[in-house]
Amino acid sequence: MKATTAIGIALACVLIALGALMEGTQLTALINIPASLFVFGGTFGAVMAGTSFERVKAIPRLYQIAIKGEEPDPVERIELMTRLADTARREGLLALEAELEQIPDRFTRKGVQMVVDGTDPEVVREVLEIEIEALETRHADARRVFEKAAGFAPTMGILGTVLGLVHVLQNLDDPGSLGPAISSAFIATLFGVGSANVVFFPVANRLKELTDAEVRLRIMTVDAVLAVLEGENPRVLREKLASFLPPELAEAAQGAAAAAPGRAAPTSAAATPAAEPVAA
Repeated sequence: MKATTAIGIALACVLIALGALMEGTQLTALINIPASLFVFGGTFGAVMAGTSFERVKAIPRLYQIAIKGEEPDPVERIELMTRLADTARREGLLALEAELEQIPDRFTRKGVQMVVDGTDPEVVREVLEIEIEALETRHADARRVFEKAAGFAPTMGILGTVLGLVHVLQNLDDPGSLGPAISSAFIATLFGVGSANVVFFPVANRLKELTDAEVRLRIMTVDAVLAVLEGENPRVLREKLASFLPPELAEAAQGAAAAAPGRAAPTSAAATPAAEPVAA
């Protein structure tokens, strides 16, 4: 489900607010502009100080990917590769050239193009595995922005609280204002810890999930491309690729094969890959 990240963040915020209300806290007391400046402004500045400007510019897009990004469908990829294997066995590897324009995934298309070009299998594997490693590195660098923010935010919250308490100690001659002033000072800590654990860490974890799903799919695709190059039987290839999947998806892949006995089940498109947080 695409919206799980947004739903999870919203649910956490609502339940925290509900708990505060049950404790007798007035939600209007949580509206504190100085605390927001301490935490969010300080966190943004600290992240910017240790990150390239290109990474900082990508933050809104990364949020969008975390909220709207969807894991690629490996069953569709299996259908595509099985169909290509069937075409290669019946018509030869050169027949795959006509299929290239129908492959929307750049990584898969690159592998099939090398097959058509008659590239040595070891070279094909090496090139594709290098690209997978590069993807993991790019995604990890992009994800690190949120991991850094999650580390800075609680510290900025504590800093805001300390400064608030300094103000309180400067006004000890007014005992009646101590309670509200102290509670206001601790709101910065709440914002820092809350934003780190409700927003920044979940977004970073979601981006990592999307990366892991794409990496698994690409590893499976490498094996499929090499199997096509070696002329492997499409049915055997389907069984091999289904072993990469959890049981429920493996059954779906086998069900697709049963729906079209005697030939590989056709498909008009490959799975759309998870969007990369930062372009190469």
